[in-house]
Amino acid sequence: MMSALAARLAGLEMPELRRQFLSQGKFVYLPQFLPAELTAQLIGAADASRAAINRNYLPGHKQGGSVSRHSIDELAPVIAQLYRAAELLSWLGELAGEPLQVSPPEDPHAYALYYYTQPGDHVGWHYDTSYYAGRRYTALLGVLDESSCRLDYQLHTRARNTARVSGSLQIAPGGLVFFDGDALRHRITPLGAGERRVSLTFEYLTDPRMHRFWRLVSNLKDSFAYFGFRQVFRGQRVGGRAGRAGGG
Repeated sequence: MMSALAARLAGLEMPELRRQFLSQGKFVYLPQFLPAELTAQLIGAADASRAAINRNYLPGHKQGGSVSRHSIDELAPVIAQLYRAAELLSWLGELAGEPLQVSPPEDPHAYALYYYTQPGDHVGWHYDTSYYAGRRYTALLGVLDESSCRLDYQLHTRARNTARVSGSLQIAPGGLVFFDGDALRHRITPLGAGERRVSLTFEYLTDPRMHRFWRLVSNLKDSFAYFGFRQVFRGQRVGGRAGRAGGG
């Protein structure tokens, strides 16, 4: 799996992608990013993770299903392998222009699956706000798309003396959208009747430190808006044990 990924990454023109990424306010879309065999494995992982879907509804903002990294670790470990792949981490860091790190073990958003399966499933306009000390980059991967949903986005919304640019795209299975979470305003338009869509996000950081207050805020947000209290706070216990063990 990783050899196919490494070959695909080696064939991409980094200087041109880096130029696009910067000119678009730290945003880029690659419609054919993952090798076909890896995309097929992600589709299988999404099917294996369905039992853990937590449905959520926030009036006026979002509706859909989510599975956190804590459940994915149990049900679909291939996703964690891809998330931590040294080849991918290095390549994304080169694209971002700064070294990237994986998220701490207690973060349920480190990698997560999002299921759009009922009419009206959507996410309203938002930023992928970072509560960490450093920047948070999002890698959004298409897994399954039998829908009319689109990723609508606005570039340069927080840049001075730069005109705002709006766009819209449909993320193909195996496609990649990579962006600075605090820079891109975006949404997913509502799912139609008889449609379905599954996407996967990876979260990478420049500095994994987070104040305890912001960790609480982040956990509460994730519990209500995404994964439910059981997934989020079960992960906190696992992450806490991992942290104590790692500290010697």
